[in-house]
Amino acid sequence: MKQNKIFYAIVKYFFIFLLKIYNRCSVRWVEKLNPDEKFIVACNHVSNLDPLIVGCFFPRTLKYFAKEELFHNRLFAACIRALGAVPVSRDNNASAAGALRGFMKLYQDGSDVLIFPEGGRSLDGKLQPLEGGVAVIAARCRASILPAFIKGSYEAMPTGARFVKPKKIKIIFGKPLVFSEEIYGSKDGRTKIMAELEKAMRELEALN
Repeated sequence: MKQNKIFYAIVKYFFIFLLKIYNRCSVRWVEKLNPDEKFIVACNHVSNLDPLIVGCFFPRTLKYFAKEELFHNRLFAACIRALGAVPVSRDNNASAAGALRGFMKLYQDGSDVLIFPEGGRSLDGKLQPLEGGVAVIAARCRASILPAFIKGSYEAMPTGARFVKPKKIKIIFGKPLVFSEEIYGSKDGRTKIMAELEKAMRELEALN
C-alpha cells in the first residue's frame, strides 16, 4: 500500500509534539545518519511505547511488526500503520524462521526495519540478552545495523500499564555497525555481529 505522506507527517509530528511536551522526550545522535544508507535499527524494548518513539524520531519511515491486537481500534491502527507498523498474528509469527523471513522481506523491499533483538519486553527495564535473529538478517541481507537505546519508557509505561505517566524519555541512536564481507560470510560471522551489537547497546545503556 502506498504511503499517504501527508497523513504520515500529521501523525508523526503530532506524536513528536505529545512526547516532547508530556514526556520531555529528547533525541541524541552519536553520529550523523547517512541518508543514503539503509539500516536495521536494533533497539532495546521495555514498553509498548518503544515502537512509537523510534518511529517518530527516526528521520525515515521504519517498518516493523506489531501484534494484531493493536490494530483493533481503527484510529490507532491508522496511526501506527502510518508510522510503519505491519500487523502480524501470533500464528504467522509463531516460528523464528517465519519471523526472520518476514523481516528480510521488509528490508529487501526497500525499507529501514526496526527490530527488538531481546525478543520481548524487558520486565525490569534493563537490557536483556540478545537473540541471534538480527545477525541472521544482517548477514543474509548484507545490512548495516544502527543500535538504539530508549531510556525512561519503562517508567512511563511498563508492561501491564494502561496509561502513560509523564516520565522523562530519551532515545539515543548509536554509531552504525558496518561489517565486512568476510564477517558476513564466515561461519562465526553471526557471533561476531552479535558481540558487536551487544557491546554497542551496553555502551548506549551506560550513557547519561
